[in-house]
Amino acid sequence: MKAMKIALAAAAATVALSGAAMAEELKLSYNLGVTSDYVFRGVSQTQEDPAIQGGVDATYGIGYAGVWASNVDFGADDPTAEIDFYAGVRPTIGDTSLDLGVLYYGYAKDKGLTPGSYSYTEFKAAASRPVGPATFGLAVYYSPEFPGKTGSAVYYEVNGSVPLMDKLTMSGALGHQEINHAGDYATWNLGVTYAVTEKLGLDIRYSDTDEHSYGKIYDSRVAVSLKAAF
Repeated sequence: MKAMKIALAAAAATVALSGAAMAEELKLSYNLGVTSDYVFRGVSQTQEDPAIQGGVDATYGIGYAGVWASNVDFGADDPTAEIDFYAGVRPTIGDTSLDLGVLYYGYAKDKGLTPGSYSYTEFKAAASRPVGPATFGLAVYYSPEFPGKTGSAVYYEVNGSVPLMDKLTMSGALGHQEINHAGDYATWNLGVTYAVTEKLGLDIRYSDTDEHSYGKIYDSRVAVSLKAAF
């Protein structure tokens, strides 16, 4: 609960500007999607089953805040839904775009070993810049207390995307998750996204990790997703 309050306070601080100016500058966007498998950092969050997802984002200048939700399945008596809150700023320095923010991953009906054992907070620092037609980025996420009371955790990622042809883009990422009291693993993904319309995109993505011994949800997989943004 304390972590949720911190995340909500950060979101409020990001958008708490003068009412008159906000009415002119505040921008809202929405997204809704469906995927054959909700994959997060190479790991299935739905026991390899489909998920319905959606969210709302608010931007004001370089500031942003939002909420996003998806169904999840971690096993018997575990959360049935994930509800994330996030906020931050996206300044630019020359050709480099930065993203500095905080995220709260909340889980409905969290019945883990301890109350709220799945819910946690992360701090994000990311940068990206164009290189010719491509875009490359780096990101670091830090959590002071990871799910299951496993201590602090850090996730590192390098990513990139490049247009292949009209409406078709290839993208991928290589990441490494380190958890203080629960080991670590590497993950990677590669896929293509096709712009069906200006607001609708179809993504086909291969994901894998180097720790299949952790269980089938860490195995290699291909997920197909359809997402609308408006």
